[in-house]
Amino acid sequence: MNFLAHLHIAQHCQSSLLGNLLGDFVKGNPQGKFPQAVVEGIQLHRFVDSFTDHHPTLMNIKPLFDGQSRRFCAIALDMFWDHCLAHRWDEFDRAPLAVFCHSAERQVKAEMTTLDEQTIPQRFISVSGHMWQGKWLESYAELDNIEFALMRMSTRSARMANLTSCFPVLEAHYDHLIDVFDDLYSSVLEAAKRQAIC
Repeated sequence: MNFLAHLHIAQHCQSSLLGNLLGDFVKGNPQGKFPQAVVEGIQLHRFVDSFTDHHPTLMNIKPLFDGQSRRFCAIALDMFWDHCLAHRWDEFDRAPLAVFCHSAERQVKAEMTTLDEQTIPQRFISVSGHMWQGKWLESYAELDNIEFALMRMSTRSARMANLTSCFPVLEAHYDHLIDVFDDLYSSVLEAAKRQAIC
């Protein structure tokens, strides 16, 4: 799952939106570095990532990717799941997607003001700033924007260059992957809620 799904799951679980976004930017044990609500958000993000990565459904679709694309399929699928969620948003949330994103932005920025600036990773500040300004989350509803995002990510380093090889697979198996998302996301939401209550 990527940014949009993590925010939606956080709201579903009444968890810190900031913490759930920070999950990819904070390494190691976050205890003592952030308020407890943010720590629990980071932990929920990590739980969701682990649960998704080891879900039986994912094991069944990885063979669709071969060669270089298989190496990067987890990243590409995370982006694709955000597309599925954005594209079919009305099935998962009562508020329109643009309203949800605006509310999420306000909540995340409000949470950030309660923290010492030194504790927030600079990369998160940069990426999240671009994300809100460029309305990335809303744009994920269009598949072409997923291709663009993968191309942008592939330029970060030579190691990531072959990430773009995943997009033709996503496109070729689009209908099947949309069906997979329905089962996968329902499972993730249920598991995340159980985890947040624990």
